[in-house]
Amino acid sequence: MAQDVAVLTDETFAKDVLKHDTPVLVDFWAEWCAPCRALTPIIEGLAKTHGGKLKVGKLNIDEQPTTPGKYDVQAIPTVLLFKNGEVVDKLVGLANKAKFEDMLSKHLED
Repeated sequence: MAQDVAVLTDETFAKDVLKHDTPVLVDFWAEWCAPCRALTPIIEGLAKTHGGKLKVGKLNIDEQPTTPGKYDVQAIPTVLLFKNGEVVDKLVGLANKAKFEDMLSKHLED
């Protein structure tokens, strides 16, 4: 995984996501999920492109089962955008980079 992308856990979720001072994009994924693996380069690219304005993290739903349930993640990949501890946007399924850029443009400061 790219160094720009944080590995999130149930234990660190509150500190790394909910209490973070910038928006946080969280990719809920699993090793066995082909669309999740296809999404990885896009997620890593977003982390590089928006480095100072956005934190990007991935949470493996098999290894971290508590957090996905709290946010009603029923299909993967699901990507949630958190701002000030709240979910402000959501994409479910494999989406292209343009869709993510469109979502982020609504919530990131220039």
